[in-house]
Amino acid sequence: MPRYLVERTFPEGLIIPMNDEGAATCRTVVANNAEELVTWVHSYVTPDKSKTFCIYDGPTPEAVRRAASRNNLPVDSITEVSVLDPYFYK
Repeated sequence: MPRYLVERTFPEGLIIPMNDEGAATCRTVVANNAEELVTWVHSYVTPDKSKTFCIYDGPTPEAVRRAASRNNLPVDSITEVSVLDPYFYK
């Protein structure tokens, strides 16, 4: 399954509370993604929470974009990526 880096901008900042409401939000995102056969692997968030860089596995960039739409999430760019492991060379 291809892997993608999805860049997003949140002008007001990304807010996911560290409580049951935030957990429910994340579960909803995961369930909506599954409808498109997309898996959210993890995300990196800037200190001001205005940008995220999210790693997803999915069949196509279009499937990742549809999953974002289901979740009302912005998409600035989607780039197919692979892992470069520096320890491979040891």
